[in-house]
Amino acid sequence: MRERGNQLAVSAFRRYSVHVMPIIKSAKKALRSAKRKRVYNVRRQNAMNDITKKLEKLVKAGQKAEAVALVPSAYKAIDKAAKKGVIKKNTAARRKSRVASITK
Repeated sequence: MRERGNQLAVSAFRRYSVHVMPIIKSAKKALRSAKRKRVYNVRRQNAMNDITKKLEKLVKAGQKAEAVALVPSAYKAIDKAAKKGVIKKNTAARRKSRVASITK
């Protein structure tokens, strides 16, 4: 997205939203808080995805023993993400089930 004067040049196929800066003091604080929380949420999401991708790669490479050793850390990452509200409880259960099924 490039800015040309007051116009925004955006591809017709991309979705975008224009962010409006808050005016009210409490809204400014909420925005700061949301930015901080987003950093932690993205970090948890990435940790969870990285460990599950690593596990899947090991299974595809035929290294079952190493994959089975990573299962507890994958469960831990998934449970932490669910506890902090990054993903929902049923999503966590589904992901843990899939991890268990690929390592059998």
